[in-house]
Amino acid sequence: MKAIVVHETGGPENLKLQEVETPQPGPGQALVRLHSSGVNFIDIYFRKGLYTAPERPMLMGMEAAGVVEAVGPDVTTCQPGDRVAYCMERGSYAQYAVVPAWKLLPLPEEVDFVTGSQLILQGLTAHYLTRSTYSLNSGDTCLVHAAGGGTGTLIVQIAKIMGARVIGTVSNQQKAQRAKEAGCDHIINYKRENFVEITRQLTESRGVDVVYDGVGQSTFLDGLDVLRPRGTMALFGQASGPVEKFDPQLLNQKGSLFLTRPSLGHYAATREELAGRAEELFRWVASGKLKTFGDRSYPLENAAEAQADLEERRSLGKLTLDIP
Repeated sequence: MKAIVVHETGGPENLKLQEVETPQPGPGQALVRLHSSGVNFIDIYFRKGLYTAPERPMLMGMEAAGVVEAVGPDVTTCQPGDRVAYCMERGSYAQYAVVPAWKLLPLPEEVDFVTGSQLILQGLTAHYLTRSTYSLNSGDTCLVHAAGGGTGTLIVQIAKIMGARVIGTVSNQQKAQRAKEAGCDHIINYKRENFVEITRQLTESRGVDVVYDGVGQSTFLDGLDVLRPRGTMALFGQASGPVEKFDPQLLNQKGSLFLTRPSLGHYAATREELAGRAEELFRWVASGKLKTFGDRSYPLENAAEAQADLEERRSLGKLTLDIP
């Protein structure tokens, strides 16, 4: 089968398309013929070596949608022919992938493969952040960084479903328009405006209840200044680089703040929790309450271009790979 692999960590040029052996499912596993794969920052973290993997060459990709081809022994949650989507399992930049069957989520007929691969990882991330890490309620106010991006637009939409007020930051006018379409109540272009000053004004100096920050280094410290006393900083990514070390006493000085560095694996650790989150996401999609904001799809062999566009912020919404 064709797959994108990495022999040495580094830049996007290290992504190589090559023939590898098609895997076979073992106990509790399923073989999935992939049709579309999502492109995410976590893929870049693995490619650059920020996250480590033991095998070489290293398979790329953490999210895809396709059709179950075969199942191994003891699999009861899916069968050949099932349309499925999944995430949190590397190897989706390929024609086939072996996946633990408990991670495979039934893909409703009204959701196509591209939408499925746009939604799963970022949608589940947006769901746990807004429903569990800091569970938004009517009357809450949140600040969403990169509100015009793939994860950001989903966080904004779910926050509005929950009845919250949403302040979003963006880097340009195109992303401002996308954030507006997602439902942001207030949009701040952090390239031209001071998001701390404006957020304090918008909240009459009270501050927001929670900051959802997937950007990291360039926004983190300033983000602490927009939180209300005992507010929550949910730092779930590092698109601009890892946050520098700091004295935890800073959290006290700024209002006895809560800081968490969550990840999806801890919020979808069981089949029941994973399926429950996905079912709610698909229900919102089917009802029109939630939509993905896809940008464009690339041929599998252009995975390096896709990652470079994502890393350099040249994308407007979710990027995917078409699997031949």
